[in-house]
Amino acid sequence: MGGALSRPDTFSMNDVHEIPVIGLGVYKTAPGAETYNAVKWGLAAGYRLIDTAWIYKNQESVGKAIRDSDIPREDIFVTTKFFPTPKHGYDECWHQVLQSMEQLGLEYLDLVLIHTPGASGDDRMDSWKALENLKDQGKVKSIGVSNYGIKHLQQLKERAIIMPAVNQCEVNPYINRRTLHDYCRANGIIMMAYSPMTKGKKLNDPKLVSIAKRYNRTPAQILIRWSIDNGCVVIPKSSKQVRIEENFNVFDFSLDEDDKYEMDTWDEYLVTGWDPTILEV
Repeated sequence: MGGALSRPDTFSMNDVHEIPVIGLGVYKTAPGAETYNAVKWGLAAGYRLIDTAWIYKNQESVGKAIRDSDIPREDIFVTTKFFPTPKHGYDECWHQVLQSMEQLGLEYLDLVLIHTPGASGDDRMDSWKALENLKDQGKVKSIGVSNYGIKHLQQLKERAIIMPAVNQCEVNPYINRRTLHDYCRANGIIMMAYSPMTKGKKLNDPKLVSIAKRYNRTPAQILIRWSIDNGCVVIPKSSKQVRIEENFNVFDFSLDEDDKYEMDTWDEYLVTGWDPTILEV
């Protein structure tokens, strides 16, 4: 129990690029000082992946914190997301991604995701085509999706030129998405876990607390380590410096097989926000 890290600090994506196994999320982190400080503290703690989105409205603060750091740009992996508003479409996606680049103040993006499958399959594919072309032009290194179910991924597999490198979904032991994860793994797609700490809803679960005590770790650290041990990139979020640092401190232990097996039985389809994976194609 509590042995050395058994996984590398990056995962290899299907397009030869590497992605850090842990990142700092900034969902619902207020633009300005709150986001700036969170990213600054995260980078100082060792995070090298920052996960933002156009709809979060805090990209300018993220970009400023990155530029003000002493860390070379190529050592920081920046993820953002296209949100289909008012709808999916080639032009909508193309212009929003360029706007994200401008807001972030970056010459390229490491990963851009389609934030949600939305309602229209044809328009959805037009958005994906825009990402493929942005990748071809070097503005984006890797492209992926978020909140896609198997049927959405199957549509991409049938019609896309480039398969997604990542599928970002709500994943934790209480919504482990085993079938979706197995499909992604079989098709070379890395799962990225948001809300890995259940937005705090399960941090006092006696089952989780018991395991955390045995490892002398916090319940949040156990949940983060579970994601990494299951092959997910994990993006915990916090705006508090102590929590940001604590959440990153998961690289000197790994979960025993028996504990991973037990936690794999906790699934109860706990959706803490939304679940677009169930939308029709």
